[in-house]
Amino acid sequence: MRLGIAGWVAQLAAVVLACACAPAPPGGGPEPASQVVPDGDVYRVEVAGRTFASIVPPELGEAGSPEIEIEAIDDGWSRVAFRWQLDRSVQQDDLAVEVALDIEPDFHWLPHLAPEDGYVAAQHVFRSPAFIVAEGPSTFALVPDLDLVGQHAGNRWYLDYDARAGRAWVGMSLTSIPTHVLYEKAPGMTFEPGELELAFFVTAYTDAGADGDAEAAPNPWRRVSRFLWDRWARPLHAAGEPNRVPMARYVERTYDWAFESWADVVWQEFELDGNRVGAPQFIVNVTQSPNYPGEWEQREFLSIWNQAWFSSLRSASGVMRWARQVGSAELEAKATLTKALALAAPMRDGIFPSVIRTDNEMVAIGDETYERPRGWDEAYWTNSNRSPENLGVSTDWFHLLDASWTALLMLRWHEEFEADPELVAYARAYADKLLTLQEPSGFFPSWLHPETLAPSAVFRDSPETSMSVTFLLKLAEVTGEASYRESALRAMDAVLDGPVRAGRWEDFETYWSCNAFGQETHVGRPFERNGMFKQNTFSIFWTAEALYESWRVTDDTRYLAWGLRTLDELSMAQQVWQPPFIYVPALGGFGVMNTDGEWNDSRQSLFAELFLRYYEATGDAHLFERGVAALKSSFVMMYAPENPMAKEQWELAHPFFGPEDYGFTMENYGHGGTTSPEGVGIGVFTIYDWGNGAASEAYNRVTDHFGQVYLDRPRGQGFGIDSVAVELTDSGFALTDLAPDGEPRDVRVVFEDGSDRTVTLDGPNGVLVTP
Repeated sequence: MRLGIAGWVAQLAAVVLACACAPAPPGGGPEPASQVVPDGDVYRVEVAGRTFASIVPPELGEAGSPEIEIEAIDDGWSRVAFRWQLDRSVQQDDLAVEVALDIEPDFHWLPHLAPEDGYVAAQHVFRSPAFIVAEGPSTFALVPDLDLVGQHAGNRWYLDYDARAGRAWVGMSLTSIPTHVLYEKAPGMTFEPGELELAFFVTAYTDAGADGDAEAAPNPWRRVSRFLWDRWARPLHAAGEPNRVPMARYVERTYDWAFESWADVVWQEFELDGNRVGAPQFIVNVTQSPNYPGEWEQREFLSIWNQAWFSSLRSASGVMRWARQVGSAELEAKATLTKALALAAPMRDGIFPSVIRTDNEMVAIGDETYERPRGWDEAYWTNSNRSPENLGVSTDWFHLLDASWTALLMLRWHEEFEADPELVAYARAYADKLLTLQEPSGFFPSWLHPETLAPSAVFRDSPETSMSVTFLLKLAEVTGEASYRESALRAMDAVLDGPVRAGRWEDFETYWSCNAFGQETHVGRPFERNGMFKQNTFSIFWTAEALYESWRVTDDTRYLAWGLRTLDELSMAQQVWQPPFIYVPALGGFGVMNTDGEWNDSRQSLFAELFLRYYEATGDAHLFERGVAALKSSFVMMYAPENPMAKEQWELAHPFFGPEDYGFTMENYGHGGTTSPEGVGIGVFTIYDWGNGAASEAYNRVTDHFGQVYLDRPRGQGFGIDSVAVELTDSGFALTDLAPDGEPRDVRVVFEDGSDRTVTLDGPNGVLVTP
């Protein structure tokens, strides 16, 4: 039976997924809206007569007290504005509104750690800025008005919070960066003549999911994340941001760069134990450009990785998809060589290494010496050097996180490309050893001794366990072996009861990558001033994915509810606006952690599809839109004519770049915590597996699964994934090409039941797709 659009929507009306909606207040009925009411010299934020916080207006030097405007808007939010009319310059180091809490929070959230007095969360880290606290179900949130942030370069915004004193601030001050990357207030700010406005949004409410019901997860991020997306991100998304270029063009740039113009540097192919293997090398830098005017030098060391960050097998799966799409036997052969390299990692008692490398040597050229790599005939296997050496774990130690990720990718290759019993056998041998390592608590350890395989004491109960959950659930599906599933769900419950509830999002990157802050003092300990742990988005993602998979295989809505909560927490690291101080497209990209400065980090390509999967489970359009924005943002840091803003920044930083370098992609922007119109924030290297290769893999995977357009007929919702506008009409879904050149192109439309069809778009001329 075929239903029209109205029929599909009517059919959906009988189905409601309660956990995808905001929880109803206890006892039913409408929830009382929060209000901002004057009370002497302060303004109280209250709900039904209960005060959650008091707002203290600031003074600005000779300009004195501000004009104050309170405006109630939708969904219990209020806008609070303070304005001054300045007829002369005013020098004042700090201008801040104080928020005195009248609740005693047991939950605290700020986008960036401000671990000591004087430190702040500076506007550079305002990706999805908010201050959120809760005492049980009583929740208070504040969001800066992003329409004002960054409008005056000399008056930089910040958020700050002292959990010990029950005080928060939203204000303006100059800042310095005393360590990578924390911000400290600095003197010397001047306000120029004209209107000055400091404004923000506040809300307070009772979170019905925080009443102790295991099925209803407390979710302090849901209202804030949706407010941010609806107010700032959705209009940009509807206009096609962060770019309107069909993403296949970036994939072509990637593979042309890696396998043609930079092939002599990037592609590595060699004999290993009698087998031919190959993959792009781990990292290349701008001195290896064909256009570089000097001698080149090796950055780090010549190597190929299968690690949680840098996964050659993941990137190869993208090459395999593309090769089959375009009919390239040469690219398919390269992908197969990379699979062979993954299987060549020597296994001992089920455990295997993640990195094959060579050492560098110094080479004299003229009067200078340069680091150059030795050949692959001197290669050896080891593991990631992003490890806690300060706690006795060297690069020789095996990292179970990396092994579980590689084994999971092997199973996905087996399922989606070719049934390969060797891949399954390899993954199963590892899994059998993994089960013997599970702690009585349910967690899996993180690092194993290189000789004894005994677990390290570091991270014996960390959310890195979530990766092993997802792997074991997939292996249980592939093999039908129940013990893998039982072990996985026990581990999932351990992560849920520990790190998820505590916000303890610690993994290897949190302390042992570029940001060592806290590694000697705060592993496993929150920072008292903010009431928060040092947190990384990697482990939030792994856990949201593991919770989704746990729900999918069990149909237990508890996992889905907590998964949505974890995904909303992850959303608070996603960029929802285009700041005037970010000189590349920003919408949809992700930051890394609450002590670092990255925008548009490559992890967004890894995160994108999970948002689409949660949409399938819930019907929440916010999630699909976030996933599409994350996918598109994965290409904005590419040096290419399709990215004029980024191209300008690249050429300011590296004037020798030219067409042979098209495809070069830095893994992020603004990593050091600052940017400028002159190219500050642009890096010097490309990690193929955490840059252009990773982005291309994500595009190829997402479009294999969801097409360039995804239409959900029962829910009456449609989404353009690859720069296509979708509008629901009485007759069907109208598709319009958003690509700027207007060239005709074929796009694949995938429906909610997995069926698909191909339609041709012809510039602004719409195409109607009927159910």
